[in-house]
Amino acid sequence: MRTDMRIAVLGATGMVGSRVVDEASARGRQVIALSRRAVGRTAGSPNVTPVAVDANDSRAVREALAGSASHCGVDAVVLALRTMPVDEEFLVGTTRTVLDIAAELGIRVLVVGGAGALRSPDDSHLLVADNTAFVPAGIKAVAAAGIAQLRTCQSHAEADWVYLSPPALLEPGIRTGGYRRGTDTLLVGADGRSWISAEDLAVAVVDELETPGPDHHITVVHRGERPST
Repeated sequence: MRTDMRIAVLGATGMVGSRVVDEASARGRQVIALSRRAVGRTAGSPNVTPVAVDANDSRAVREALAGSASHCGVDAVVLALRTMPVDEEFLVGTTRTVLDIAAELGIRVLVVGGAGALRSPDDSHLLVADNTAFVPAGIKAVAAAGIAQLRTCQSHAEADWVYLSPPALLEPGIRTGGYRRGTDTLLVGADGRSWISAEDLAVAVVDELETPGPDHHITVVHRGERPST
């Protein structure tokens, strides 16, 4: 495990990206926080460097990952982008761009994807995206975009990537530091719920970057019971 790892987070102001920035910087990692509008460095996070980058601008993304006069290049990049409403073309295109750049620069890529690409826990032949118990019709397009994003990763022969699918429900919560890890099948916790807080998902993201596992497609779920709301 490298102690001097530099991590870029594309989508650094989103629900997941912002928490990955917090988690990585809390561990002493140097973080390049990439977003359309750079968020100013806070007094509590001197090792976070905000950089304004339009994800549609491949040249700007490459410069941010390769390094410039203001900062050195990175060792890994977390792709934590989401659009509302869902834009599959943008998601797939940006993922391909990041994989191309990462392969050229020798950077590891961790894509925070969607649960729809996982296998159902009670039927390995049924994707979660096609399981109405987990994916209602209203979010079918979101699940399909996540699958397309995974297929983009799988079709890229040169890049070093891992695709992290969250469980069925991902929402802001508390950081416990604990989770259960799996591969390509949706996990359900001891309380019968497939859930994790965005804070604990961020823990899993940084853990995977610091100590990479052998699998290209992984997932996580909470430990214990989901807090009451």
